[in-house]
Amino acid sequence: MIKARVTVTLKNGVLDPQGKAIKGGLGALGFEGVESVRQGKVFDLSVAGDDAKAAEKSISNMCEKLLANTVIENYSVEIL
Repeated sequence: MIKARVTVTLKNGVLDPQGKAIKGGLGALGFEGVESVRQGKVFDLSVAGDDAKAAEKSISNMCEKLLANTVIENYSVEIL
């Protein structure tokens, strides 16, 4: 079994209202000095098999089709 972590983040230049709200919340809680916050998503996957390259390719296809909106998001795949 192959374990992998997919990290999905907004592309630079894409507005991030959730990140802005988090930054405001941190300030309201007294955390000073936070210049910016960008939110994202993390997916931990287990894929059957033992071929890491094949698993990475399959997971990239999953990202392209479902896990990430590649118009506004970037993703990275890390085999664990």
